[in-house]
Amino acid sequence: MAKWPPPVSQTVIVFVYGTLTDETTVAEVLEDWSFAGEAVLDGLHRVDGEYPTLGPGGRVDGRLLRTPEVDRLDAYEGVGRGLYVRVEVPVAPGQSDAVAVYVGDPDRLGVDVEWPGDAALADRVRDYVDAADVVVRRDRQR
Repeated sequence: MAKWPPPVSQTVIVFVYGTLTDETTVAEVLEDWSFAGEAVLDGLHRVDGEYPTLGPGGRVDGRLLRTPEVDRLDAYEGVGRGLYVRVEVPVAPGQSDAVAVYVGDPDRLGVDVEWPGDAALADRVRDYVDAADVVVRRDRQR
C-alpha cells in the first residue's frame, strides 16, 4: 500500500482549481513542473472566498499539475499554517491511482462550507471523499 503523503522527492500529480491553474503563478512557485492535462473533480465544488477552496457535492473543472516539489506546494498553500490540507483523491478507474487535492479550512478562509463529522479537517475531508465516491476524471468525462 502506498504511503500518503508521498515522500517529498517523489513526483506527485495535483488537481488544481484556483491560482495554480495559471502557468505564470506556477512558474513563480515551482522550478520543476508540468501540466498533465485538464480534468474535472466530481463530488466536490469550488467555493470562492479570500482564496478558493472546495466543499462537498457538485463538480469543479481544473488542471492536473505534475511536480516533485510538493514541499513548495505545501508552503504556498499554507499547509504548515493550517490554511489548507492536502488529501488524496482517487482517479477514475483505468486512468491512474490517485491525485493530491488541496482543501482550505472554511473557518480560516471565511467561507460557508460544512464538512461532516467532528475530527480534524483533513480526516473529515478524507472520510467524505471515501463515502461520497469523489473522483477525478482526467479528460473531463461526464
